[in-house]
Amino acid sequence: MAYRTLDPERIILTAEILERRVEERFPEAGLRKVAHELVKLARDLAEGAKALEQPIGWLRALIGVVIVVGASVFLFVGTIVSFDRPPTGAFDFVQGLEASINTLLLAGLGLFSLVSAEERIKRKRVFRQLHGLRSMIHVIDMHQLTKDPAALSANFRRTKSSPQRTLGPADLARYLDYCSEMLSITGKLAALYAQSVNDNVVVEAVNDIEALGTNLSRKIWQKIMLIGDAGMTAKGN
Repeated sequence: MAYRTLDPERIILTAEILERRVEERFPEAGLRKVAHELVKLARDLAEGAKALEQPIGWLRALIGVVIVVGASVFLFVGTIVSFDRPPTGAFDFVQGLEASINTLLLAGLGLFSLVSAEERIKRKRVFRQLHGLRSMIHVIDMHQLTKDPAALSANFRRTKSSPQRTLGPADLARYLDYCSEMLSITGKLAALYAQSVNDNVVVEAVNDIEALGTNLSRKIWQKIMLIGDAGMTAKGN
């Protein structure tokens, strides 16, 4: 079972190790701060996903009270209403039957709404957390945006607005690889919510987050391959 579920502690540990790797190799880079923020976000999301596994106690107690009160009202009305006197006609019978069916339908819809309230509350919490994770993914992508392997070419011509590029081939490949690893961690953090909340809408939202990270990671690896094609491979941790 240890390999059939995601372990939040392992994900956090992976993020912490990655943060140290980035700090040791690029101590002055903004990516170090992003890695640090990713660790904090991983802790928050792991805690939030764990909390969602537990039922909302006060809400379930409230639903139980409402059900008991509603059932008591129906029983009370049923005991005080006399059915001894026959209906005066077919119209009165149909009208009474229609009122009873409408009441039962409304009661059923109200009960369904109460029972599904916990699912809606948890879903809203998940979306709030995933919004922060989505923003983190775009922040990571912004940090690799100007890391262009084409700048390593001897024929590359700078302009006045060209960003400063101080990384050699090996460091550039390692920098991009760190970004790709961060994006992979964000996907695992999103998957924690699909594991904690058994809801189709949540699963779709998690899949969207994972797809976003995967697509951006694919772009990063295209850059890494360009470095490798030029014979400039990266070595080291």
